[in-house]
Amino acid sequence: MSAASTSKRLRLRVFGVVQGVGFRPFVYQLAVRNALGGYVLNDGGGVLIEIEGPDAATETFVETLLSAPPPLARIDDLSREAVPLFGETGFEIRRSEATEAFTMVSPDIAVCDACTAELMDPANRRYRYPLINCTDCGPRYSIISALPYDRPNTSMRFFSMCPECGAEYNDPDNRRYHAQPISCFDCGPQLSMTDASGRTVETDERCVEAAARLIAEGRIVAVKGLGGFHLLCDATNE
Repeated sequence: MSAASTSKRLRLRVFGVVQGVGFRPFVYQLAVRNALGGYVLNDGGGVLIEIEGPDAATETFVETLLSAPPPLARIDDLSREAVPLFGETGFEIRRSEATEAFTMVSPDIAVCDACTAELMDPANRRYRYPLINCTDCGPRYSIISALPYDRPNTSMRFFSMCPECGAEYNDPDNRRYHAQPISCFDCGPQLSMTDASGRTVETDERCVEAAARLIAEGRIVAVKGLGGFHLLCDATNE
């Protein structure tokens, strides 16, 4: 029996919360681990996958996809169909396709433990960077302007990645692989503080210190967060 006769190619469509949750990097790593060829991409409906390889490996791929997806993902449905073999041995993340949109967008996710550890590590290049994130946390819903969920369709399109962030974004073994809001002090949004008239009064980490001082003085500070503003004050101060 030839190798081709024991191999197959499947087209999988995955529906649910599968964009902005590290799903494509997960699929890529799962395919490589099972030595499968093919591709994965986002489109308006969710995620489209084609895998090709030995029958047992493709079935293991599908079983793992359904039983152990990324922590923030939610698979509501998966369709599968057999398609002709292409002879592909490599797997890739392809450019998203702008089809009719009817998929769900992940909500904004609070900072994860791994990012928190980096945030508090003086040796890390993102030490105390206020907008730290990865594929397991960070803004999603509040920054998106269109589907599919890709950086050009978010407010992060105005910020070009620096070489270091770009290297992380393109490294399949990095947890920031295809993390759309990826940024750092050198290339991402920065902190600033304005007064009521809109005049900038502080920048960088001094904003945090100034905010704490104003709250201690009985003032009210509006802090722009993910998806809105928080009004901060000392509730014990008459």
